[in-house]
Amino acid sequence: MEIHESSEDYLETILILKERTGQVRSIDIATEMNYSKPSISVAMKKLRENGYIEVDQSGFITLTDSGYEIASSIYDRHKVLTNFFISLGVNEKTAAEDACRIEHDLSPETYEKIKAHALKTVG
Repeated sequence: MEIHESSEDYLETILILKERTGQVRSIDIATEMNYSKPSISVAMKKLRENGYIEVDQSGFITLTDSGYEIASSIYDRHKVLTNFFISLGVNEKTAAEDACRIEHDLSPETYEKIKAHALKTVG
């Protein structure tokens, strides 16, 4: 199943919030992404129906294995690209914004080449 960029962003945000705070609710996602609570509710329903997240009776959201796989892949891309752009001299804010824009669209081949080059350059 093909997943849309917006869904990838939601999953990545869930992962980041989980790492930062230990638990995630819809309101946390809305606050982090600066979206309305109703928009987040609709998105979470779709992610739950597609098997990417689970929501417990208290409203806490967890990633399923497939959701985690997507989220961690996107988050890894984001971190690698951000650090690579910073190593080129791009300021941190711009580097993170640019990484966010392209992390979804790079082919696996191009991403792997950038990652290998970044590791040689930075590491």
